[in-house]
Amino acid sequence: MLLLLEGTFPFVAGGVSSWVNQIIRGFPDIRFGAVFLGSRPEDYGDLRYALPDNLVHLQVIYLFEDQDNPPLRPVVASDAAMQLVEQVHTRFETNLRAPDCEKLFSNLMNQAGPDGLLGHEVFLYSEAAWEMIKKSYRRRSTDPSFVDYFWTIRTIHTPFWRLREVAVACPRAKIYHSVSTGYAGILGVLLKHRNQRPFMLSEHGIYVKERKIDLYQAQWLKDNRSVFERDPSRVSYFRQLWIRFFEHLGYVTYQAADDIIALYEANRQRQLQDGAPPERTANIPNGIDVARFAPLRAQRPVQVPQVLCLIGRVVPIKDIKTFIRAMRIVANHLPDAQAWIAGPEDEAPEYARECHEIAEQLGLVGKVKFLGFQKLTELLPKVGLVVLSSISEALPLVILEGYAAGVPTLSTDVGSCRQLVFGLPGEDADIGSSGRVVRIADPQALALAALELLGDADEWQRASNAAVRRVETYYSQDMMFARYRALYQKNFAWRA
Repeated sequence: MLLLLEGTFPFVAGGVSSWVNQIIRGFPDIRFGAVFLGSRPEDYGDLRYALPDNLVHLQVIYLFEDQDNPPLRPVVASDAAMQLVEQVHTRFETNLRAPDCEKLFSNLMNQAGPDGLLGHEVFLYSEAAWEMIKKSYRRRSTDPSFVDYFWTIRTIHTPFWRLREVAVACPRAKIYHSVSTGYAGILGVLLKHRNQRPFMLSEHGIYVKERKIDLYQAQWLKDNRSVFERDPSRVSYFRQLWIRFFEHLGYVTYQAADDIIALYEANRQRQLQDGAPPERTANIPNGIDVARFAPLRAQRPVQVPQVLCLIGRVVPIKDIKTFIRAMRIVANHLPDAQAWIAGPEDEAPEYARECHEIAEQLGLVGKVKFLGFQKLTELLPKVGLVVLSSISEALPLVILEGYAAGVPTLSTDVGSCRQLVFGLPGEDADIGSSGRVVRIADPQALALAALELLGDADEWQRASNAAVRRVETYYSQDMMFARYRALYQKNFAWRA
């Protein structure tokens, strides 16, 4: 089994990485390999996880690190190569849902090596490629800068040659399993077609949606329109270009995947909307080792700890600033309350610095504590609420881990959090509320919900009881492992 991992395990802690670590260790009878795809070496530090014994291969690839281009020399592109390029781009632009998109793309990528019709030097140096870029600019671009368009096209396309090299060098596996679309998903497409083995896709968050959030916030994207030409309701051309690029990658990946797994129904519906074939989709929610956390319930003090704890990376998507602002309101009513932020700060250091500054400006030094990475088994007995103020989530393991320790949650209305707090219709919902859900970016709503739970011991206890019952009934890792084992066994037995 070869896992295809983009920006996650083993160099990034928490979230999807925790799930990957859990899956590998949960199947000790399976030999796993992993390909880690990152941006540049300087964007990552040391390994964040001890590698499991059954992880027998780890390949680390940086798609955007400085690399030597092929030697500069005159190159003539064949007519057949450029016709294939034109055919693929036209299909993507005019009829992405056409059933032959995946096959056309795979055929194109088969020609992307030095032994094919479309080596990297053809893209970089041939007159035909230059003319095609100019033609595309005149036909499609609404941004006045051809220079920026040219370099954007270069940046967007360059990783494909690297991915093709990776696909050639990857060890053969019985199953290829990606945990996202994007570049990892495309690598899965290439490996499936190259080696004729099944390809599985598990999406925690929806990759395309998350990249859209990143791109809307990105400061590096150019907008060369004058102030008179800009329409605030329209996204700049280069943002649109990058968004369409990731949408295309997602669609091709969905078409190639033999099994497409979402964590919950809303995400499965989004996958269908984005082109996933319905018959290949399924929901498998995250599960945790409930027995590991259950003893923590007895370690909690008699009085509910007046501690709100956000467990996660200090990055914009977690909206730590809203959590800090909410704490100013909470502290006005509960002077002994504290807000803890338990997670690494090195991924977005400028954002982390701004969070510290906001805490100082609001007079919360000593009330808001940045703890860095913490062991959950030591942390959870000391907190009264697990808080997520995120603007995007999937099915957060940290909520389930808090539940198993008897800690209710307070979350924004993102991903599956409403489902985790109030349950699915039927017996799950009958369990009752295991916390509160509020809208995103609303410090007052977050604070008032926290006060409702921390200020009423009986209400807190009801939420705690519901949390324990819900996680034990619906979200144990044994349930998750059983469903994945069935898929793995099916695909191990696959015959071309």
